[in-house]
Amino acid sequence: MDIKFQDTQANTTEKLNSTKQLFDSKSTVAFSVAEAVVKILGDMGVQYAFGVSGGAIAPVWAALHQSSIQVLHFRHEAGAAFAGIEAYFASDRPVVVFTTTGPGITNALTGLLAARWEGAKVILVSASTSAPQRGRWACQETSTYTMPSEGIFTSGQIFHYATTLESSDELPEVSRRLALGLEQPGGFVAHISIPTNIQTSSVKTSLPRVTLSQAVATASEETIAECVRLLSEGAFAIWIGFGASGAAKEIRQLAERTGAAVMCSPRGKGIFPEDHPQFVGVTGFGGHESVFRYMREQRPRHILVLGTRLGELTSFWNPEMIPRRSFLHVDINPKVPGSAYPSVETFAIQSDVGVFCKALLKYFPARSGTSKVPSLTKSKRDLIHPRADGKVRPDVLMNMIQRVIVEQSNAIVMTEVGNSLVWAIHLLRFAESSRFRVSTGFGSMGHFVTGVVGTALARNHKAVAIVGDGAMLMSSEVNTAVAYQIPAVWIVLNDGRYNMCEQGMTYVGFKNVDAMIPQVNFVKIAQGMGADGIRVETEYDIQAALEKAMAATNPFVVDVIIDPTQIAPAHSRNQSLISQGATNY
Repeated sequence: MDIKFQDTQANTTEKLNSTKQLFDSKSTVAFSVAEAVVKILGDMGVQYAFGVSGGAIAPVWAALHQSSIQVLHFRHEAGAAFAGIEAYFASDRPVVVFTTTGPGITNALTGLLAARWEGAKVILVSASTSAPQRGRWACQETSTYTMPSEGIFTSGQIFHYATTLESSDELPEVSRRLALGLEQPGGFVAHISIPTNIQTSSVKTSLPRVTLSQAVATASEETIAECVRLLSEGAFAIWIGFGASGAAKEIRQLAERTGAAVMCSPRGKGIFPEDHPQFVGVTGFGGHESVFRYMREQRPRHILVLGTRLGELTSFWNPEMIPRRSFLHVDINPKVPGSAYPSVETFAIQSDVGVFCKALLKYFPARSGTSKVPSLTKSKRDLIHPRADGKVRPDVLMNMIQRVIVEQSNAIVMTEVGNSLVWAIHLLRFAESSRFRVSTGFGSMGHFVTGVVGTALARNHKAVAIVGDGAMLMSSEVNTAVAYQIPAVWIVLNDGRYNMCEQGMTYVGFKNVDAMIPQVNFVKIAQGMGADGIRVETEYDIQAALEKAMAATNPFVVDVIIDPTQIAPAHSRNQSLISQGATNY
């Protein structure tokens, strides 16, 4: 394994001073701890708080309602956390999730782990049992007597920063740590646990005022020069992921000036236009055969990796994706480069992708005329004609979603894990950044049936979730969307089963498993909660249904009866499972 880490310069001076606590000694306003914490969070840019209430968190909940932060009361804490993740990405502002003691906290953990994987900035504010009641079987007791402290109430693999606030004297340090986390590049997930009696106690110190200053990691001029030298050795390719979403303009300029072929991860769809002549295709889960054809026929000397971990669902660690010489891997996390392909020579650059690309462009000036672009074999879209009878084929549905939603609106489209995810990655095409959201890391069911509410709220605009019936039954927040009139749209692939599981089990050799779900009428459920909906039973009904959904001003469910016999393009994932031992052959 040959990994060379290059030096990194912090594009900021006196990082600690950028978040120094400035105390207002003239303030005479009396605050409770709950009010003080809420004020600190508001001053740090928090606009939304998602959660579920409870007696132990009542003082914080009340303080949130008296603040400038918009409070949304959800039906489940995991849904609140998923919505928080997507609200962060839609607004680029940190989000608060609030829960009560015990199960309120544990219910939220799945969503908070997803936030860590996705790179969101989310702060959990929860309640814990007051000190005099600990160890006495208090209702939903939350203390070291009843719950594991490690990982939930301490910094670690779930939270970058976690603490239990036992005194108002700790507020300056808590504020400082939150500010440092929020200013760092990438994600930040924190947990502030406040005992109920501390929430109502008086603040004994002046409230801190925090100035946030984003610290941006940049590569040195020597590192940039070495990258230029390597990329100038011959034709190279660019492999982009979700971490490059803020550098779409610079990546396109770099590709067009150099003639580099471009491919993207599933989460990176649209950062580089998928209709661009230099775009090869999507890699990994639901990806395109055209990528492998390119690598076999025109394998580049180097691949410039921008903002992707190259994890399983991006690369499947496939040896066909290895360049002839080396990866040049740019990421803000120094642990990422070299982790997916540890035996491949990797030139590691710790830097913000946008800053890196801007520095690189100085060495590749714009040329007159058009750069010479290699002949790339692109994946072709099959022309599929709708049929009058039979259930809806998923590829026909995706083609119509492309026409009605992707091409005729600016709505963000997101897909749940499952066959809906594979079909969407494989068939939808995006020409703009930040139009497509999926989770291919933590990959929790329930992420986008609830996350769509956060996106539509933060954008104050339509957001569309393509989901399976299993996920829709698991944890949708349709009722929450109704309560706040959030214009979310759910397109449900209703095939009466966990079809990815059923098809995958058959592929790897296990027979006669029960993955069935009794057929559900999601329109009736939606209407029963105050939303609107329409059922699609034939392919000729799809277009009108989608147009009605996009024209609706209230939450809307499109219930599509899917042909379960259509095999999703998940071959690579199934082959990866077999290689890991999940097979009966």
